[in-house]
Amino acid sequence: MADKRQAPMLEIRELVVHYGHAMALHGVDLTLDHGVLAVVGRNGMGKTTTCNAIAGLVRPTSGSIRFQGRELIGRSPNQISGLGVGYVPQGRRVWPSLSVDETLRLAARGGRDAAWTVARVYETFPRLAERKRSGGAQLSGGEQQMLAIGRALLSNPKLLVMDEPTEGLAPVIVEQVETMIRELADEGEIAVLLIEQNIGVALDIAERVGVMINGRIAREMPAAELKADTALQQRLLGVGRQSEGDLEEGEPEAETGGDPAARDEGRSAVYRVRRSEGLDSLSSAGTAGPAPTRWSQANPLAARGAGGGARSRDEAPDPRDRWVDGGRSAMEPAPSEVPRGISTDSLDRAAYVVGTFDTKGTELDFLVRQLRGAGLRVVTVDLSTSGRPSTADVGPKEVAYHHPKGSQAVFSGDRGRSVAAMAEAFQRFLPTRRDLGGVISAGGSGGTALATPAMQRLPVGLPKVMVSTVASGDVGRYVGPTDICMMYSVTDVQGINRISRQVLSNAAHALAGMIASQARGGAREAPAEEKPALGLTMFGVTTPCVQAVSKALEANYDCLVFHATGTGGQSMEKLADSGLLSGVLDISTTEVPDLLVGGVFAATEDRFGAIRRSRIPYVGSCGALDMVNFGARDTVPEKFRRRNLYEHNPQVTLMRTTAEECAEIGRWIAERLNACEGPVRFLIPEGGVSLLDSPGQAFWDPEADKALFDALERSFRPAANRRLQRLPHNLNDPAFAKALVDAFREIAEPRRGAPASRAAARLETANGR
Repeated sequence: MADKRQAPMLEIRELVVHYGHAMALHGVDLTLDHGVLAVVGRNGMGKTTTCNAIAGLVRPTSGSIRFQGRELIGRSPNQISGLGVGYVPQGRRVWPSLSVDETLRLAARGGRDAAWTVARVYETFPRLAERKRSGGAQLSGGEQQMLAIGRALLSNPKLLVMDEPTEGLAPVIVEQVETMIRELADEGEIAVLLIEQNIGVALDIAERVGVMINGRIAREMPAAELKADTALQQRLLGVGRQSEGDLEEGEPEAETGGDPAARDEGRSAVYRVRRSEGLDSLSSAGTAGPAPTRWSQANPLAARGAGGGARSRDEAPDPRDRWVDGGRSAMEPAPSEVPRGISTDSLDRAAYVVGTFDTKGTELDFLVRQLRGAGLRVVTVDLSTSGRPSTADVGPKEVAYHHPKGSQAVFSGDRGRSVAAMAEAFQRFLPTRRDLGGVISAGGSGGTALATPAMQRLPVGLPKVMVSTVASGDVGRYVGPTDICMMYSVTDVQGINRISRQVLSNAAHALAGMIASQARGGAREAPAEEKPALGLTMFGVTTPCVQAVSKALEANYDCLVFHATGTGGQSMEKLADSGLLSGVLDISTTEVPDLLVGGVFAATEDRFGAIRRSRIPYVGSCGALDMVNFGARDTVPEKFRRRNLYEHNPQVTLMRTTAEECAEIGRWIAERLNACEGPVRFLIPEGGVSLLDSPGQAFWDPEADKALFDALERSFRPAANRRLQRLPHNLNDPAFAKALVDAFREIAEPRRGAPASRAAARLETANGR
């Protein structure tokens, strides 16, 4: 039934919204006369912000939102609802402490003669009638969505705004919601603005569809036109059929592509615009790239043609497309008033506030307010595993999608396993965020264990702050090899009091200062003649060699020496992974014996992994492979107490490795070097591997050394770029140090300009520049 009113049901003109100084909407134009209008688009393009602006939950900077000719901007949410605008928010947001019946009766308006009553909601959703005495927190996701829709309908709206109504629902519930929306539209009494990530649902229900890109409606067209044109779907949205591994538990695997005829035969397909960055893209006949957000890259329409390929300079854009640059619009620049100390360059990057919002929401929200007060854009990420509704920008389910086994591995019902799985999912989620300017969290031992593994995955130099109850103890396992700033909470992270207020405020402003420094260039502002950085590993018994090598190279290189105590080697490899090293002289590989035999300065199984991944020039040796490290003598395990032990000092006891152990060590190192495709040289000092491994010293054992060297040589696979060399010197002889320097110059000098440039480029990319 057509709507005969002169004024459209909803008319939006040049709507602009800022969060702080970052622009979320760049001038949205949208008109809905009657029926269903769907708005689709990749995550982060401004769809939810549009909904919140209509409902009065955010205050626009400029523009107009008219409902049946009446301006909504400036009205409170309850006034807007009273005019006849119903809102079904993303994430359902049902009241957990109220029963279904209490929620519906509280929302009911208009008496028994109203079009929508509690009885009609129960008739529409029989499952709610069955669960009428259950609390909101006890409902399944589908039941919560039914309750949220029913709650909105009880306001007897003329316009229903629905944000992601089918998100996370089983297909049978999706079909029920789909049918209900169609019936509402067919009756003609309610118009529906549908924000939907499930493209199949949006295109089946809506009469028209608007594609939102970078805070604007880039294209509006009949839904049938977009539904029939899979190439256009790929171009505008990066949509294809979901891969088998991405289907959620309970979802059937799609059997068809975008063929409408196949749908009509009864077969269903699940389509989704990615709600996260960094996951493998959906694929159809072609492959979509990683889904960007408006904060991470420019309008995909400007970069790709209809077939998904690069657009040529001479190719004219489609006249129906609204071209929008990434970042702030030239038409509507961000306000010029920027808080002192915060550069406008920092505003394209966000401060991420992460944690368990179900238990630490008060404290995390305090951090959010402090950071926004400092002029930063904030993204909140909820790591809760309780299943409660979340108010965060990124909910737990979106993070959980990043787990290798899917979200069902996180929400398993076992609390311990759920927390461990969420930590693993967050490790994969956080490095994918292209707008990440810094990250902060607050919590106890559990919250710290959830947040810090992901922080360790981030590049060195990207700001990371953890406010924790365990920060006054041994934080090695939380900090690892990277630059996490641990701040002791003093009181428990439980509510805001005079102590926690000051500690959390200090932490938030510390992060804000770090992000501002990064935006201004910070430590990256180096003189043009800055020397490329080298990583060198040193131990007490290899000091003369490392000092000689450093002195020989210091005129041309910035020599960074790492103490080979387990975390020292990890830190060096972390810098290599972060693109901050131009080469490595791994002279002291003593952390490997500790790993294989059981010492206290052990490497991880990923030792040499960064060398393989980065392919930077690498020269290694056997420094201190003659020993395993323990603490004070009485801490040496009983099984080792009859071995050759040397008390280096009262707190450090060394144990000589045997021939059998040396052979295993040699094989282990060679196997990892064989996987390296960059330039590799490994030098063997046949005269001994440390100050203690020389004639007359405590660890002199030619038989054990021979087992080490022979195992290395047998297992090592030489290649054009990878060589092993024996030299008749002790590791600390000047001649051996010279050989190390010569080997490094041989493989690094021809590439002298490239590594430093590549390292700089990686750091720029890691920091979002």
